[in-house]
Amino acid sequence: MPSHDLVVSRQGARFLGHFIPCALGRSGIVPAAEKREGDGATPAGIWTLTRLYWRPDRRARPQTCLPTRPLTNRTGWAEDPADLAYNSEIDHPHGYPADRMRRGDGLYDLCAVTDHNAACIPGMGSAIFVHAWRRPRYPTAGCIAFSPPSLAWILTRWRPESRLVIRA
Repeated sequence: MPSHDLVVSRQGARFLGHFIPCALGRSGIVPAAEKREGDGATPAGIWTLTRLYWRPDRRARPQTCLPTRPLTNRTGWAEDPADLAYNSEIDHPHGYPADRMRRGDGLYDLCAVTDHNAACIPGMGSAIFVHAWRRPRYPTAGCIAFSPPSLAWILTRWRPESRLVIRA
């Protein structure tokens, strides 16, 4: 039986016996302990997906076992290490720099949150998401990105025991 782990490396991803092209951070894969805010690296390790956001104005609620939350115009993600809300969801307007999750480019129309830096240690990296790519294999700021159809395919087959395994 194929593993329900999503295994990611520089070559691409494997899930349920399928090879799936993906995009990684522009700085490649680094050990999680070396990940720093803004370094453009994807942290190696074993992670879980904790939540899934979606754009209700662009698509139906996804069929997935993950907890889901619709994106609103105010949804954001705190990415300033000086912010007490660092590496967590915020509402805009916000007093610190924060990612706007509801984007015009569609990258976050489906966006899964990983538990990387779940302890919210300032500067250790925020917002490692699994989302749609800008174009095939175009580097991210540290996230893992797939074609929109591949991303939807993965998320509908995700199970509670599934893990995201990022290998250097």
